[in-house]
Amino acid sequence: MLERCIMRKRLNNLIKQIARKLRRRQTQSEKILWQELRDRQVCGMKFLRQHPMPFNWRGQKRFFVTDFCCCEAKLIVELDGKIHDYQKDYDKTRDFILAGLGYKVIRIKNEEIKYNLKNVITRISSFSLLNKSPSLIKRRATHPKDEWGELTCLR
Repeated sequence: MLERCIMRKRLNNLIKQIARKLRRRQTQSEKILWQELRDRQVCGMKFLRQHPMPFNWRGQKRFFVTDFCCCEAKLIVELDGKIHDYQKDYDKTRDFILAGLGYKVIRIKNEEIKYNLKNVITRISSFSLLNKSPSLIKRRATHPKDEWGELTCLR
């Protein structure tokens, strides 16, 4: 029992270290999108970056680290660079497992962040309107840079 507790604590510490390392080594696209998602700027949704998602696979404890996760809306935003062109099967499996945990995964190419950030934010904000989870409906919030108008939504 004590050994199991110690192993769990070591695993949790390892997961935290990996997530922290990924936060320190963000890609340029992740930095840009994080500036838009942080502090509930998009429809009042609270996003976490490089958020670990634990799950059980065939009796083994495993985890993924998601790029951006809004737990209250059950939404994960994944940014896909060139490497994802070569790991489509892995990404499909990952999306399947995350869907099994109740999360919707939105995949966005890095080029979309660079060349069409407005559309990316609109896609993310439209999810909160479709989801209509009680915590997102309670009060109205707008994006602080709401020059686009369509970002205003219910929280």
